[in-house]
Amino acid sequence: MKLFSPALSRLAQLRYSRIEHWEENPIAAQREVLMDLISHGQYTQFGVKYQFSEIFNLRKFKATVPIHEYEDLKPYIDQIMNGAESVLWNTPVEWFAKSSGTTSDKSKFIPITKENIEDNHFQASKDVLTIFYHEYPDSDLLTGKGLVIGGSHQVHPIKDGIQFGDLSAVLLQNSPFWSSLIRTPELSIALMDEWEEKIESLAESTIQEEVSSIAGVPTWSMVLLKRILEITGKNNIKEVWPNFELYIHGGVSFTPYKEQFEKIIGPGCKYLEIYNASEGFFAAQNNLEEEGMLLLLQHGIFYEFMPIEEYGKESPRTIGLDKVEIGKNYAIVISTNSGLWRYLVGDTIQFVKKNPFKIKVSGRLKQFMNAFGEEVIADNSDNAISQACATFGLVLKEYTAAPIYMSEHHSGAHEWLIEFEKNPTNLDAFIVELDKNLQALNSDYEAKRHKNIALSLPKVIAVKKGCFHEWLKRKGKLGGQHKIPRLSNGREYVEQIKLINEAL
Repeated sequence: MKLFSPALSRLAQLRYSRIEHWEENPIAAQREVLMDLISHGQYTQFGVKYQFSEIFNLRKFKATVPIHEYEDLKPYIDQIMNGAESVLWNTPVEWFAKSSGTTSDKSKFIPITKENIEDNHFQASKDVLTIFYHEYPDSDLLTGKGLVIGGSHQVHPIKDGIQFGDLSAVLLQNSPFWSSLIRTPELSIALMDEWEEKIESLAESTIQEEVSSIAGVPTWSMVLLKRILEITGKNNIKEVWPNFELYIHGGVSFTPYKEQFEKIIGPGCKYLEIYNASEGFFAAQNNLEEEGMLLLLQHGIFYEFMPIEEYGKESPRTIGLDKVEIGKNYAIVISTNSGLWRYLVGDTIQFVKKNPFKIKVSGRLKQFMNAFGEEVIADNSDNAISQACATFGLVLKEYTAAPIYMSEHHSGAHEWLIEFEKNPTNLDAFIVELDKNLQALNSDYEAKRHKNIALSLPKVIAVKKGCFHEWLKRKGKLGGQHKIPRLSNGREYVEQIKLINEAL
């Protein structure tokens, strides 16, 4: 039974003129956002400290307010979690998005305000639908249900009325009542903590629904889809849900997973990338045939871009949209309507287009390999391994990589732990192809590989099935937004995973 009529397509397209306005006036839109943020922030403890009432332009804002990482804002956040008001933002903070990050065992608690939920996350979600219907006006997307693979939800034990959970859980808890009509599963399943039990409940409860879309991190979406096919005995997801139309993904690069999804879902599915973090909903793909995501410029977030060579300096330089260059790596710095001021998110991005401004996520500031000056980032490794798998007809499940440091007896190298759906018959040939692809993608890596002087051929271990899953499980990081660290400049993760692989 169709829940919504095609009239929704026309309604969605009416919103598109608002999107076009900030697309065509990006600098003015961002200036308006910044001034609005400062007007709220001047009534806070943070705003008084940095004299927000005297800030009337971007130059003064940058000169007055230093760039902050999480540890810098943590004393303010601790106050809010203990019930203090008007610390970073001038309206009550009742929710926190819990994020462990990719490389740290410590939890981060990101404040989530009503303005952040309404004007950033929900508005961005509506704009994603608006953009999609603008591109595909005949779509029946909203005549079915969206399967949301949510996170877990807990009540914060320190102060009554203050709660935390994964970002998806926070948003589900604050969704309007009517959203349950176009969403599956029921909230009790979506917010389950135990992920292995949750996948089973998700599969069993959604098979009989008329699902037209799924939103989730590729790793866990893949686990769910495979379980649904096991239960139903069907060949692909389109046989389970004939009207399935769209997979919305984010959180990790989709490049290594795309071929797998196309096989499991079946023909006719569209794939849309979003950039939605605990700190904010930043970007969404507006042309499915074109690389990059549209940067959302009037959604309660002001952006600055730090050239990565500035990271670690006492007073790092940032630039605005008017000075960004295509193809250059920047660390993204944000000020938001949840009270994050000049906050260094930790992701690196590249601009792929400037009219309108479109970006892609290229990696993490602290996830790279540069032990020998090779400067390999996740964008390089994702593409190199994806191309190598395509060459040999292999299906990738997970991977991580780290340097093998030089010694007096041998040059350095990179060690890759890769979990394949089915191991390659000729691993040596795969290694050569991977190495060739990396050299083609990264001139610094190519230079260090010259005659094996600094870097030898990579070493690859095809780990046993379930190895990465078991590593996440032992660290208490199953599900939600937890992801495998792709690259590291140290060997901690590689050594931990190798031990688990030996024990399996």
